Amino acid sequence: MLRLTRWTAGLLLAGPMLAAQESASTLIKRVDDHYNHLTSLRARYVEHYTGMGMNRSESGTLLLAKPGRMRWAYDTPVGKVFMLDGKFAWFYTPGDAQVQRIAAKKLDDLRSPLRLLLGHTQLNKELDGLNVVPQTVGYRITGVPRGMAQRVKLLTLDVDAAGAIQKMRLDELDGAATEFDFTEMKENILISPADFVFTVPAGVGITDGLPPV
Repeated sequence: MLRLTRWTAGLLLAGPMLAAQESASTLIKRVDDHYNHLTSLRARYVEHYTGMGMNRSESGTLLLAKPGRMRWAYDTPVGKVFMLDGKFAWFYTPGDAQVQRIAAKKLDDLRSPLRLLLGHTQLNKELDGLNVVPQTVGYRITGVPRGMAQRVKLLTLDVDAAGAIQKMRLDELDGAATEFDFTEMKENILISPADFVFTVPAGVGITDGLPPV
């Protein structure tokens, strides 16, 4: 009888665990499917950074388009931009004497985890230590982006029931944190290829490598 009781108790405990695993697996697939069927995205964002004695908030418009293109256009100063054209990443702030440039394949900027949404999304392969936790509204996905373990402690994605990312947070090993909140998202819209062409301003030089945060 004791053995039967233990066996029954084991089943009762295993049931919720299996259900949770199935739910997590289902959600991950939903996120993958959502972005694998996405061709373009426009959204407003608020970026908040804390670390190195700074506490800074900025906002702007994000454009994503496959294959491999991304543009963060900041509200202030007008003209500040971080752009991925599929081959190079560009970072420029009006008034700077240099445009920062780096090959896309070498990019480890904190905005780069969103690149996983620009190809064939497979979160299980993109994030180590992947975990899913239900929230009051939606779900929270955490993990460490592969290739960024030397800098990023944890990536947190808050997603809605449809699998769309509402918020992204990156906690770095040095204690700094960068958080992005996304609103006014419009998917599969027409975006001009010209939005991902960076023209170096007259009199401005090019230097390889991204600037510090």
